Amino acid sequence: MAARIAKNNPPYNAGAFRFELTFSPHHPLSPPRARLCTSIYHPGVDAEGNVCQPLTSTQHWVPSTRATQVLQDLLLLLDSLDPERVLRQDLAWELRQRPELFHRRAEEHTRQHSEPRPEP
Repeated sequence: MAARIAKNNPPYNAGAFRFELTFSPHHPLSPPRARLCTSIYHPGVDAEGNVCQPLTSTQHWVPSTRATQVLQDLLLLLDSLDPERVLRQDLAWELRQRPELFHRRAEEHTRQHSEPRPEP
């Protein structure tokens, strides 16, 4: 499953981000995998688009979890900028120590790499 996310809050509101949610043949016994296909300047998303999403980790996965919950968790990650859900330590440090610089870089990266926002 592939779709786009268009956030309404800075620093990601200047564009849209394509993501994919992949289900294994063993679903729902094994978790789906969320990956951003659009580059994003975010401490919880690595350079390959892998997402720090404890909900879909093998330790926390519950087979009764619905795809909508996985998507809501992904939206929360992109909205919250939680420095504890980290795959990129350098960006987490920048967010904690120099938040104004982080936001400026994230906004610029979004303008350069994101897809156009869908029409309302």
